[in-house]
Amino acid sequence: MPSKIKQIVNDPEWQVLRESFVGTWMLTPSENVRKLRRYLGNFSDPLKVRRVHNYLTGSGFRSGKIHGEEINQLLKEVKNARR
Repeated sequence: MPSKIKQIVNDPEWQVLRESFVGTWMLTPSENVRKLRRYLGNFSDPLKVRRVHNYLTGSGFRSGKIHGEEINQLLKEVKNARR
């Protein structure tokens, strides 16, 4: 049986999107946030919301290396959607 996290990230669209962000956050943070917002749509898919929440709370963001007001705002919206 696949682990819970493997079930959560088992979405080809998410994997392609996530891979597209590698090495780009310092260069195009606004575009990356727009891509995440497009992926989330109306925030009604709990798995998409959970994926983005997990992503935005990963080590690059937690450490402060990747930061910005648009990122903080999206994370706040994602947290609210998970409640």
